[in-house]
Amino acid sequence: MGFGPCDHRLVGRLAEAIQRPIKGFCNRTRAARRRMQAIQRMTTTQRRHQQIGKYRELISIAEEVVERARAAVVQTQKVRGQDPLADLTIKELQKEIARYCELGDRVIDQARRRVIEGEQVPNAEKIYSIFEPHTDLIKRGKVRTPLEFGHKVFLAESAQGLITQYEILKGNPSDEDHVEPSLKRHKETFGIAPELYGSNRGFFSGRNVTSCEQSGVKVVCIPQRGGKKSLEREAYEKSPAFKKGQRFRAGIEGRISVLFRGRGMKRCLAEGQQRFELWVGAAVLANNLMTIASLLTKRSSRRRRAA
Repeated sequence: MGFGPCDHRLVGRLAEAIQRPIKGFCNRTRAARRRMQAIQRMTTTQRRHQQIGKYRELISIAEEVVERARAAVVQTQKVRGQDPLADLTIKELQKEIARYCELGDRVIDQARRRVIEGEQVPNAEKIYSIFEPHTDLIKRGKVRTPLEFGHKVFLAESAQGLITQYEILKGNPSDEDHVEPSLKRHKETFGIAPELYGSNRGFFSGRNVTSCEQSGVKVVCIPQRGGKKSLEREAYEKSPAFKKGQRFRAGIEGRISVLFRGRGMKRCLAEGQQRFELWVGAAVLANNLMTIASLLTKRSSRRRRAA
């Protein structure tokens, strides 16, 4: 429930725009933060018995903030600015406050249903970020971070280190769903199937291996996921070609690290889904331009040495 500070800032900007204080609205950020921190400090055992009381207090504060923010919009409804630009600013701030109030109602409702009433709220009905409602819940199965928030991004890399495909995925789809579409896009772009298709075991399925082989992929380098491997499969995964393909696949982990550390993809500072997609596209473009520049520099150096 992070909309208390947001509403406070917006109402403050609205008060500046109309050049007078707004009655009845006070900042409850500290009170909400204290309850939130108390919940975060609880152990698993303490949460079973103590978190409901703290959540009731937090929900009460949130409801108060939303109610007073709506009252501030009503209170300033007939106020006009000193000029057309100021008038437009007031209207836009009122719209933004009203939008956050609607999102606040949804967050309050899902918190009450999930924590107090013990209901299993469907993921499709949840809001994971009030500032970025398009945020998805991602279950990656990691011990330290079993749940993450953001978006999955599919990446395909060529042997030269260029990212040839990228896609911002919706929800938390299975990795194995992307093999056939990625093969199709590769053939549309380059006219032929890739010589090698390497990925981690999450992409494995019998259907995907067959699709790669039928598409003309020479080396299908997808490790089997789970189950007992046949002798033929074990021998294939120990072959030099398969191991070489897996070493190439491991390079995409390094590419992801470069995108995170050097190309700004770790955290999107732009607001909205469209800007998020542009942010990822810009990171991919920056990576490819840097890679092309590096390849051209190496080629130029080889030519100078040869001369």
